[in-house]
Amino acid sequence: MTEIRSVAVLGAGVMGAGIAAQVANAGIPVMLLDIVPEGAAPERRSQLAEDALARMMKTDPAPFMSKAAARLVTPGNIEDHFETLSQVDWIVEAVIERLDIKQALYARLEAVRKPGSVVSSNTSTLPLATLVEGLPASFARDFLITHFFNPPRYMRLLEVVAGPDTRPEAVAAVTRVADHALGKSVVAAKDRPGFIANRLGVYWLQAAVVEAVDQGLAIEDVDAVIGKPMGIPKTGVFGLLDLVGLDLMPHVTKSLAAALDPQDPFHALNRPMPAIERLIADGYTGRKGKGGFYRLNKAEGKRKEAFDFTTQTFRPARKADVPALASAGRSLNALLEHPGPHGTYAWRVMGRTLAYAAALLGDAADTVDAIDEAMRLGYNWKYGPFELIDRLGADWLRGRLEAEGWPVPEALRVAAGRSFYRVEDGRRQRLDLDGQYRDVVRAPGVLLLQDIKLTSQPIMKNGSAALWDIGDGVACFEFTSKMNSLDADIMDLLGKALRRVKRDYKALVIYNEGTNFSVGANLGLALFAANIAAWSEIEALVAQGQETYQALREAPFPVVGAPSGMALGGGCEILLHCDAVQAHAESYIGLVEVGVGLIPAWGGCATMLERWATLGRLPKGPMPAIARVFEIVSTATVAKSAAEAKDLLFLRPTDGITMNRDRLLADAKARALALVEGYTPPEAPSYTLPGPTARTAMGLAVTSFRRLGKATPYDEVVAGALAAVLSGGDTDVLTPLDRDAVLALERSHFMRLVRTPGTLARLESMLMTRKPLRN
Repeated sequence: MTEIRSVAVLGAGVMGAGIAAQVANAGIPVMLLDIVPEGAAPERRSQLAEDALARMMKTDPAPFMSKAAARLVTPGNIEDHFETLSQVDWIVEAVIERLDIKQALYARLEAVRKPGSVVSSNTSTLPLATLVEGLPASFARDFLITHFFNPPRYMRLLEVVAGPDTRPEAVAAVTRVADHALGKSVVAAKDRPGFIANRLGVYWLQAAVVEAVDQGLAIEDVDAVIGKPMGIPKTGVFGLLDLVGLDLMPHVTKSLAAALDPQDPFHALNRPMPAIERLIADGYTGRKGKGGFYRLNKAEGKRKEAFDFTTQTFRPARKADVPALASAGRSLNALLEHPGPHGTYAWRVMGRTLAYAAALLGDAADTVDAIDEAMRLGYNWKYGPFELIDRLGADWLRGRLEAEGWPVPEALRVAAGRSFYRVEDGRRQRLDLDGQYRDVVRAPGVLLLQDIKLTSQPIMKNGSAALWDIGDGVACFEFTSKMNSLDADIMDLLGKALRRVKRDYKALVIYNEGTNFSVGANLGLALFAANIAAWSEIEALVAQGQETYQALREAPFPVVGAPSGMALGGGCEILLHCDAVQAHAESYIGLVEVGVGLIPAWGGCATMLERWATLGRLPKGPMPAIARVFEIVSTATVAKSAAEAKDLLFLRPTDGITMNRDRLLADAKARALALVEGYTPPEAPSYTLPGPTARTAMGLAVTSFRRLGKATPYDEVVAGALAAVLSGGDTDVLTPLDRDAVLALERSHFMRLVRTPGTLARLESMLMTRKPLRN
């Protein structure tokens, strides 16, 4: 069996460097090679790869998950270091999209690579059959296309294209490492132009732009229509083009048009766009340039402006004005049937796009779930195109296409009277082109709560949470509130769940499949209670949270947290009270309460003090740990990856990291079961804290920052409360404190802050603007 333990990436451009970074994030050593620049000094022959590596260390969002990952990348060049390619298991080619250059490189590779090593191209435009034409059969057997999406760290989709001569073992080896190590959802695509996601995604974008220009619609209105109602990111169309770069689209459309069959519907949409060409020529290439369809007018105080296709000029951006969106609340059909211009626009864009998706079945991919997965992960659609068709009704779409005189794809005729997906005997099934339903099969080792829900009911639930049986004596606690914010209902059900698990189960996993694990406490409820002076209600919720999290910590069975996305404030604190955490690599964990004028009060301060005192590898004595926790919490530091969360001790060195989001629940369940035998709850900690002297020292540090303009007056107030908790209040170093005493300090100083106008102003600002107030 082919195993991949080392990788080389050829081409240190944005994509090549990003692929190398993600390989390094997976803990795999990787060489990053590029050409020797003309006239390069002897010590700078690897300049292109070295500079790419240096850029990535400064890029935000960061391609690397940790500094340790960056050290796994070895820069070099394809002249001096080409022979070293004989040592690697997988060579990824990511050079310029020119067939002659790629094939010349492949010929050189064939002479040095070791037998059985895999070579893949990151091309998005050149067919595999053309790439291997004229090359030895031995090369074709080990060659495939691996189409990553940019940025490679954050985009989960990987399209894999195998040729008729490609060894199945080579495909399996790349799929295995991409899935388990790189965290990718691998979709098998056919060797057709644009593969799946770009074939359909570019068609969709082109249709959206052409129709907006033809109808003279405002881009704000267009982005509102082709956005949330469709389950498409709020960037919509023009915001997305600004993000990826306006100058990229002409190259993509040109290459796609050249490769597609003359009868392909894409050609009807592919036409010159003089207005866009002028924008690009004037430097409006999107966010990387002076702006794009949207820009910030610095001469007008950074006023946001939008491009107007009718006047060919920029004007002040405005809130979308789309009466048809009221229909979207009733159904997607109602929006597409709305008689106004925006309803017409929605139909002419999405009707075309969904019909094109149906026509791609059997051409770009064999199954509807492959196409849906490609669009969900490649373009961040909430629903794939066939899931959208099911929402509309395949018969409704076919009838509308016929009424408009548009071609009806065979897939829609096959689906007559049926849907593309159904649930049968608890299994999700898809409809194939032969008219038969077949099970949608998950990869071995993938466990999803959405699948469990097809065959079972929750053990218990309320409006904010649910408890599920996930098999083998393990229960799963799921947040279901808006943005998974924490409230009294969650605390109440978690308390009940702990008692139920103690009676009937071996272990508990805390997990959900939302975009974020939890954004923390429900600030809206907190502000409402504060505005009516319901101080006893607020204090009761703080006490309830402390008691519930303490019960979680002391439970007589293992509890494993399994976060993905943001785990902030109270969401971070619940993880701090778990016996172990199995975190998705893209977990962003932090105690951010100071941003709303508060301090962690559900045990966050107490647990961070305990961790940094025992695990922090700091000089002896209480002050180093206190100072480090004060620095982390007072600056609302958020780890930008699970690896970074370990550096900050939001995660322990022993906690696990899962690269593939779809494998997180299974890994967390396995972790919980591994802890069952001989399990005992952790011992209660004792704290040795210096008291007023430490509080004074921290206060002087904050005052200094305020004088330098690095902290605001109210930052000083909040930091003072935090310092009082971390220093142990009025205790002294000779008097140990138990955990209850530190929790009492958290609760007391939290309540003092929540009564102050400065904190109420911060809470209101965060709810209104989603930005922290610097008061």
